[in-house]
Amino acid sequence: MSDEVAVDIANDADMVPARAQARALALRLGFSRTDATLIATAISEVARNIVVHAGTGRIVMKPLYEQERFGLMVIAADHGPGIQDVDGILQSGYVSPNGLGLGLPGTRRLMDEFEISSEIGTGTTVTLVKWRQRDELEQLRERRRGATQRKG
Repeated sequence: MSDEVAVDIANDADMVPARAQARALALRLGFSRTDATLIATAISEVARNIVVHAGTGRIVMKPLYEQERFGLMVIAADHGPGIQDVDGILQSGYVSPNGLGLGLPGTRRLMDEFEISSEIGTGTTVTLVKWRQRDELEQLRERRRGATQRKG
């Protein structure tokens, strides 16, 4: 499995491959179809924010591997004007006039981890993570595969 996927965002049409890549990576990591859809929805919102507020940017998706869980990290970055009032836009109910309806507060609710950093005149980076717990059977199979490979 490749380590990371990057999609440049310059217009609304770029959301389609970003969503598709996220969904495919999520399914490869064992996320349910429902969670894959939640991740794709979050990506739509941050991609739309890039297009509307910055013009261009990039979304990078990385798998995360831990013993007890797997995750998918999404980093959406732009070099736009930055966000004047980060706390204000994170207030529940805030939606920009050109957004898809979720806004960043909705995006934050879809994911397990959410971080935003923005500097006026420099740009904004939104980092999202969705986790899924690995069940005991999955972990057992992995241990057995490892033991078999070490013997061979």
